[in-house]
Amino acid sequence: MRLYKVIHRAPWRVVKISSKRQQLRFRRAMVALKIALAQERQETKEMLSIYKRYTQGQTNKAELKRANEQFVDILKGLGLGVFAILPFAPLTIPLVVKLGRLVGVDVLPSSFNMNRSVKELDREIAQENQKQDPQNSLKK
Repeated sequence: MRLYKVIHRAPWRVVKISSKRQQLRFRRAMVALKIALAQERQETKEMLSIYKRYTQGQTNKAELKRANEQFVDILKGLGLGVFAILPFAPLTIPLVVKLGRLVGVDVLPSSFNMNRSVKELDREIAQENQKQDPQNSLKK
């Protein structure tokens, strides 16, 4: 009943607000994905340099352990890539992640498990907007 009153009073306003909310959620999700992929790329570069130094005998056990953890993360990502090829991937991947959590297996790579606050993601979005449109940000 309450929803009916809200929609009946100002239907266009409700539509606009819900549309903006969906756009903001999508942007936050994309920024979080971008951050996670950038972190994963950086960790992979570091892993490769550690393995290169390992072949020359210039690493310690802690570095080698960190590189091996990153290698496991890469294998996790490749495992999820198999499900991306299958039909109904938007359904199967979340199902596999959920089942993995229920069983106690971490299916996602470590950089995708981060929980960033909404405010941090909004700051990242604002920084990206300033990088893309420096003239528009100066006018405001």
